[in-house]
Amino acid sequence: MHDVTGQAMQFITLDPQSILFLFVVGFIGGLVSGFIGSGGAFVLTPGMMSLGAPGAIAVASNMCHKFPKALVGAYKRFKYGQVDVKLGLVMAASAGVGVQLGIRIQQGVLEKWGQVGSDLYVSLSFVAILVVVGGYVLRDAVNSARSCGMEQVCGLALRLQAIHLPPMIHFKAANVRISVWLTVPVGLATGMLAATIAVGGFIGVPGMIYVLGASSMVASATELLIAFVMGLAGTINWAMHGMVDIRMTLIILGGSLLGVQLGAIGTTYVKEHMIKVVMATIMLIVAVSRALAIPKYLNQLGLTHVDPALVRFLDRASFVTMCLALGVGAAIILSSMWKAGRSLPQPMESHAEA
Repeated sequence: MHDVTGQAMQFITLDPQSILFLFVVGFIGGLVSGFIGSGGAFVLTPGMMSLGAPGAIAVASNMCHKFPKALVGAYKRFKYGQVDVKLGLVMAASAGVGVQLGIRIQQGVLEKWGQVGSDLYVSLSFVAILVVVGGYVLRDAVNSARSCGMEQVCGLALRLQAIHLPPMIHFKAANVRISVWLTVPVGLATGMLAATIAVGGFIGVPGMIYVLGASSMVASATELLIAFVMGLAGTINWAMHGMVDIRMTLIILGGSLLGVQLGAIGTTYVKEHMIKVVMATIMLIVAVSRALAIPKYLNQLGLTHVDPALVRFLDRASFVTMCLALGVGAAIILSSMWKAGRSLPQPMESHAEA
């Protein structure tokens, strides 16, 4: 096939092993998505690239699978009273603009540097953002755990809430009153990253927590509503350019729809700081995975001359690290749910006595 730039873009061949891998990636991505509110793209996009999918196609296909999965997760958590619909819609408005800007950026990279340049751009973006955001979230999770798991509104959010810049708006579920204008940068950044590298949630969720002052529970749930709106708008745009691999989309979606419901249920059993622990842990491991793949792209662009044997070793290590991230994320979520479930009172004993 040919993309909008006129350069050849190829869909990967899917064998049974690849299909199974994509389904597992989708399940764990959905599990993570339902638990932390992100679309799970920081797991899914690198997962598809690990199989050899071009970065732009991985981004587009991931965005296509995102909006139906996000809708399921948002509805599930809305029933638990965790979604701030007003906040989600306000954020989605500016995020929609960001999506269109992000797609333009990705198309510009493809036009100037081709498929390999796009892959390098996606990988470098992942490493930079995952390390910065993941490190910050991990530090905050540790501080929250030391304070008995009680979340405190950060100083930046309190200072921003004190700024009176009409129109001011009150978000009931998030228990936040803030200027609408201060939500715009967070929404734009969320949308631009979602369209550029198929990741918006790990900017949107921390943004709502640390900039707007929402709790991690409400922020992670509300992000699913935003992801639905962004995913729908972005999918239409990418599909018009022939960049969506519907095969990968459907396989990942099948696994994701199972995982997202289990992840959403998990949020009702664990302390809020565990959401941050899971988010940060997976981010940092995935960052390592993408960093290991960068020498391959640099070699292909002629920017470096790393020994081919070393490049192949690093590429395999990247795939193994990606699998490690999936396993660690699923293990933390499921073990947290299991421990929390064991600590709950068991009502069955009274029924047995009766």
